[in-house]
Amino acid sequence: MDNIISKRMKESLEMIQKMREADFTGCLQAAAQSLLQTYRKGKRVLLAGNGGSAADAQHLAAELVARFFRERKGLPAEALNVNTSVITAVGNDYDFNRIFSRQIEANGSSGDLFIALSTSGNSPNIIEAITVARQKGMTVLGFTGGDGGKMKTLCDVSLIIPSDITPHIQEGHIICGHILCEIAETLLADEGVI
Repeated sequence: MDNIISKRMKESLEMIQKMREADFTGCLQAAAQSLLQTYRKGKRVLLAGNGGSAADAQHLAAELVARFFRERKGLPAEALNVNTSVITAVGNDYDFNRIFSRQIEANGSSGDLFIALSTSGNSPNIIEAITVARQKGMTVLGFTGGDGGKMKTLCDVSLIIPSDITPHIQEGHIICGHILCEIAETLLADEGVI
């Protein structure tokens, strides 16, 4: 048991240390700018993921809508993976790979931000959603890991967590998501946007 604890803690620390390097922090700053621009224009954020990434999408949407540290107006954000009626209807009537793209087709607008979460960067339903989001004139922010997968070249900004271990990639996604939420909340409140 001690070996597992020590090994995983060491891996997490190594991943976080890599995330502190200039290339990654530059991508994180670009992601923050995309989020800020979206809200400054009065637009909204749509998020989606599968499995643990679905939970992360829902978590980050809640931080934006409710609050992070400060009392402020809610920021419009929606996790597309939480509406089981829509997901099962689209999955049944069309195809599982369209469960997010159909919602973006219906509810996304030019200038909105789509945050796509996939630890591999290759989830077919996320790739399809990115394609539709780009067709609608949305900015796409990718949260992925490893080599970035197919998402690496499809997103406007890709936060590629420097790990090939799924749980550590998800840890990195939440670290980045929390940083983005704090930046948005702090700067937008200071600017009087919220």
